Parts: sequence; C-alpha cells; structure tokens
Amino acid sequence: MGERKTIELEQGWEYMQKGITKLKGILDGSLEQFNSEEYMMLYTTIYNMCTQKPPNDYSQQLYDKYREAFQVYINSTVLPSIREKHDEFMLRELVKRWANHKIMVRWLSRFFHYLDRYFIARRSLPPLNEVGLTCFRDLVYQEVNSKAKDAVLDVIGKERDGEQIDRALLKNVLDIFVEIGMSQMDHYEDDFEAHMLQGTSAYYSVKAANWIREDSCPDYMIKAEECLKRERERVSHYLHSSSETKLVEKVQHKLLVVHANQLLEKEHSGVRSLLRDDKLDDLSRMFRLYHKVPHGLEPVSNVFKQHITAEGTALVQQAEDAASSQAANGGVQEQVCSFFGLLNRP
Repeated sequence: MGERKTIELEQGWEYMQKGITKLKGILDGSLEQFNSEEYMMLYTTIYNMCTQKPPNDYSQQLYDKYREAFQVYINSTVLPSIREKHDEFMLRELVKRWANHKIMVRWLSRFFHYLDRYFIARRSLPPLNEVGLTCFRDLVYQEVNSKAKDAVLDVIGKERDGEQIDRALLKNVLDIFVEIGMSQMDHYEDDFEAHMLQGTSAYYSVKAANWIREDSCPDYMIKAEECLKRERERVSHYLHSSSETKLVEKVQHKLLVVHANQLLEKEHSGVRSLLRDDKLDDLSRMFRLYHKVPHGLEPVSNVFKQHITAEGTALVQQAEDAASSQAANGGVQEQVCSFFGLLNRP
C-alpha cells in the first residue's frame, strides 16, 4: 500500500469550510441534510489531518479553527439578526439561534470527533461541545441576556395583568439561561431569577396595599389564594422548578405576612366575625393559606384565643347574671310567702 498523501492545513481547512457552509445552509432551511458519504469524507479529512506525522499533525490548529468557525458565524450572522429585533421578536430570534447553534455544535463535534477522543483527552483541554457552547455564551448571551431578561419580565407582567401570552416562548428563553450554565445554575439565578423575584415583590406589594384597603377579609383571601395558584402554574409552565419555593415565599410574604394583623382583625369581616357567623369555608381557606407560612398560624390562633376567651367570659358572666337574678327572685318569693303566711294566721 502506498503512503497516504499529506493534506496541508489550508487545503484541508478549505474542504472543511465547504462542509461548514453546507451546515449553515441546512440550518437556514435552504439545503438538504448531509448524506453518509459527505459525513464520512468530512470526518476522515479531520482524522487524516490529526494523524499525519509532525510537522503535519494539525490537531492544535484544527482545535483553534473549530472555535474560530463558531466565532465567525456568530459575528457575521447570529448577532446582526438578533440586534435588529426587539421585545418578543428578539426573544423568538434568540430561541431560534440557540436551537440552531446546538445543532451546529452537534454536527461539528461529530466531524471533529477525533480531536475529542485523542488530542483533547491528552491535553486536558475543554471538550468540543463545551467550546461550542462557550462561544455562544461569550459572544451572544453576554450581550443580550439583560435585554432578554427585561423582555421576559415584561411578558410575565402582562400575564399577571390578565393578558394571554406565549408561555412556550418564555420556557424556551429561560431554558437558555439554564443551559448556558452547563450544569451550573448561576446564570439563571443571577441574570434572571433574582430580578424576577424582586419584580414579584414589588408587584404584590402594590396589589396587597390596594386590596387590604378595599376588600373584606374573605375577598382578600380568595385573591391571595388565586395569586399563589397562578404563580405555581408559572413555574410548571416556564420557570425553572428551583424557583418555586423562592417565588411562593415572596408572594406569601407580601400578601399574607406583611398585612396579617390588619387582615385578621378587619372590623366586620376578620377572624372574630367569621367565627361568630360560622363561616367555615372562609375559615378553612384562612387555615390553608396561613399554615403554609412559617409561624403563619400564630396571629390566627391569637385572635382565635381572644375570641374563645371573650365568648367564654361572656357565657360565664351570663351564667352568673342568671344565677344572681334567680337568687334575687328566690328572696322575693320567700318574702311574699312569709307575708301570706302572716295573713293566713288565725
């Protein structure tokens, strides 16, 4: 067998560039998928260029060019297309570009697989998948995450005010915040969640201040229960599951803890009134809401205790009044009897 012909770096990379150009065409929908022959040729080109004897082992150069391919594509195509759009249109573009980017990483990682198996393993370098995702994080995510966060919070605000929104879009955007962390949650937590929780506190602070002024205790509790239900739904539809406890705590604090005494002691509809009128539905709702709040049942039990004490004291007083009134009546009867006794004496 004759010796394999050496592939020079420029010549080999020119061939790979054709494959990358075709991949871009597949992503924008203008070209068909790779067939097995094309795939094998691209894979084999990399394999050959990495297994040639020095100085023609181009592993390091190809590793660098792999990263460069993403950087060039992002700067020439991805960023301009995201920058020209705003609000929800920008979110849609970001989601589309991230989905495409992951496909691109998957394909290029396959073509360059030999690097992952041998060169990267020996040098302890970041694997190809990580290099591809890092390019998106450093060039796209770092630039747009703040705008994306603002746009998402704006849409959440619309939903809280009763508008129909595209929940699937929000889920896809927030998945980017999670996935870009590559198993770490710090991007989701710092770049999105912290702002979302802050906005939630501000939103419910205003709502609670209005409702506590205008609504009866039962009406206020119905609204609070509905809000908590909707916030939990938000988590199940598009927020990350790790947000649920933090989100619910914020809402409970603003709606139930801050205004607890004012709510429970409302003059014509608070706990005493509900107990007096046997409003079991409202009382059970109160228990449901407050038993989930740390120490939440303490103010309820205090008012309940005061009510029981007052009712008990009233009953005792009533019994005492009845007893003394009976005693008084008994004395009069005795006197009357004595009087009639004297009259009837012979």
